[in-house]
Amino acid sequence: MPGSPVPAGQTYQALQERLVPMWPDLTMRATEGPARTLLVISSLTVELPDHMAPVIAAYEERYLCNVLLLAKSPNTRVIYVTSLPILPRLVDYYLTLIPGVVPAQLRDRLTLVSLSDNSFRPLTQKVLERPRVLARLRNLLEGQERRLIVPFVATEFEAQLGLALNTPVYGPDPALAPLGTKTGSRRIFDVAGFPGPAGVEDLRDVEDLINAVQDVQARSGCHDVLIKLDEGVSGLGNAIAHLPADASRSTIRRSLTQLALEDQSGTSERFLATLETSRAVVEELVVGVDMRSPSIQMRASPLGEVEVLSTHDQVLGGPHNQTYLGCRFPAYEEYVRSMVEPGLAIGQELAGRGVIGRFAIDFIATNHPEGWALKPVEINLRNGGTTHPMLTLQALTDASYDCDSGRLDVDGQCKTYLATDHLHHDSFSTLTPDDLLDVIQEAELGWDEQTGTGVVFHMASAIAVAGDVGVTAIGDSHRQSQGLYDAAKTALILAVSDSR
Repeated sequence: MPGSPVPAGQTYQALQERLVPMWPDLTMRATEGPARTLLVISSLTVELPDHMAPVIAAYEERYLCNVLLLAKSPNTRVIYVTSLPILPRLVDYYLTLIPGVVPAQLRDRLTLVSLSDNSFRPLTQKVLERPRVLARLRNLLEGQERRLIVPFVATEFEAQLGLALNTPVYGPDPALAPLGTKTGSRRIFDVAGFPGPAGVEDLRDVEDLINAVQDVQARSGCHDVLIKLDEGVSGLGNAIAHLPADASRSTIRRSLTQLALEDQSGTSERFLATLETSRAVVEELVVGVDMRSPSIQMRASPLGEVEVLSTHDQVLGGPHNQTYLGCRFPAYEEYVRSMVEPGLAIGQELAGRGVIGRFAIDFIATNHPEGWALKPVEINLRNGGTTHPMLTLQALTDASYDCDSGRLDVDGQCKTYLATDHLHHDSFSTLTPDDLLDVIQEAELGWDEQTGTGVVFHMASAIAVAGDVGVTAIGDSHRQSQGLYDAAKTALILAVSDSR
């Protein structure tokens, strides 16, 4: 096949060593540095419920913020791979977020690759099945010394793609994936010296669950417990068992047939059957009058250095308040610094085991008379819902996150945002992505470079199939960000009403 051949006998570990000289330039800030080529492939190679199939194509668009690098960094090329073709107007929308940019002038450095395959399978797997697509990607990467695959998550598929294209992957070795499961997370927390809520991990069947529930109730005095499938995503693998204190085995067994599932398309029977191929953890269900779900985003270098990238408060919803819906930045100032010490300890434990690239650690924060108490609950060894809003803000402002203050300041002003992948209204499904872009223009829902405030949309393809669209509302205060978010939703609702 044409393009750079794969060196005989090359290992994934040797391939990843090529990240070392590139690491200082892996940033969203403007740079005149050496030429680089980014192959962005936002493949959701994770366990997802079937009802998400219609919006997978939209999730693959979630990291189009990377095309902003074409304007910010004149030596950058971007190759963006998707299952379905991306609307050209949508790409132009991103390119024109930065004033003074003529999209046509950047097109030579942007290549869109579409498979026209909307099957409910990981995008990277679909690429690997197509020799001619692989050959095309090799040709596009030909001669580019500083080239990089930027995935949503690094799995065996992404490792195979890296080897097939002789291109390193911005992510950890897939062999380390167990560290990011619910079981692996709890074990890392213990070793790092910051244990999570009372719980038991590595559960493989119903009898294990019953034993674990009894153990957790005895240690914590809790009533209800949270059961989490090891590889659940965005809270959809969680279920609550409602129980009295010191429940008997028969009571626990009965409660497992009546689980309060976060994914309501499933059943208790199917949830428990998952244990045949997966594992689970049981934890005390932490409750409180004032509870929050902060998150710290970090990355580890190939040399084992760990840095904090951002801190957020997650916005949770769903039937039992377990589903990730969005995030607010910055995190609440009363505990934002309290995340840094455990975050760095956990991050250094991961880096010491060979993890590289981006990852996030989620916490539960509860308010007590003596102050906020934080416990880590989950490690995500991948990009996530808090990744693209921060990348977008940094690309638009060229500012850096300050770990000491927990802020990102522009000219002394702390920037804030409210971001979600799920700005929803039932009427939105009557709109097409083209309609959305029309409304954005007509309602002037754009980015104002002078004030450093405005609204940026993403996941446009979800609007027609699910009535959802992603939005990042950037302001100078949480109140302003909320106001911009509300104004964007109102403008879309009015647009639908006016068209009837």
